[in-house]
Amino acid sequence: MEGSNAHKKSSSSSASGISFSSVIRSLLPTRRRLRLDPRSKLYFPYEPGKQVQSAIKIKNTSKSHVAFKFQTTAPKSCFMRPPGAILTPGESIIATVFKFVEPPENNEKPIDRKKKVKFKIMSLKVKGMMDYVPELFDEQKDQVTVEQILQVVFLDVARPSPALEKLKHRLAEAEAAVETRKKPLEDTGPKIVGDGLVIDEWKERRERYLARQQVDGQDSFKFGLMKSNNPELSLNF
Repeated sequence: MEGSNAHKKSSSSSASGISFSSVIRSLLPTRRRLRLDPRSKLYFPYEPGKQVQSAIKIKNTSKSHVAFKFQTTAPKSCFMRPPGAILTPGESIIATVFKFVEPPENNEKPIDRKKKVKFKIMSLKVKGMMDYVPELFDEQKDQVTVEQILQVVFLDVARPSPALEKLKHRLAEAEAAVETRKKPLEDTGPKIVGDGLVIDEWKERRERYLARQQVDGQDSFKFGLMKSNNPELSLNF
């Protein structure tokens, strides 16, 4: 009896210890893995009936590889590019968010509509570089951190503002980054080096090819002379 009571006491104490540590962890501030810019809002130009864009810069501020993932309360009218990715330590990316702006109903104001749509960015520490798949977040739910819930803010395109100018600049950065990633695959033309010096890579390759052909031709000619002078070098198949 005493042994069983002691066992129950130890079990209850360990359980209470686990629950207590869980409570403590829940009270501690969550350590962020990502730095977002803007921090808590997504700015969109207000153009009813059109698909508009926003952009957010995401940087991995941790010392580990981190996967991030977007979620939205309006998946039918919004999508993200990329919807998720894996960032190396210190790496940053500019994600573009696309949203269709529905025309207001009756006397609805844009400020009422923006409260209906929200975005959530989640992060997950991963072991090294790997292919990103959304299922990573389902397999390790207990390790997922909600980095931020972003609210939608509409900007009046008819009124210039610092927020609107910053959005235009950030979208241009995002587009340039996309073009840069495409460029190595598409750029097959001449390479410009220095101050206007053009190096025609195709011409260089052709000259090297012709030079090799000439050397190979000379070697073949010499070998032919050697064969004619020495019949033992002839190969029979």
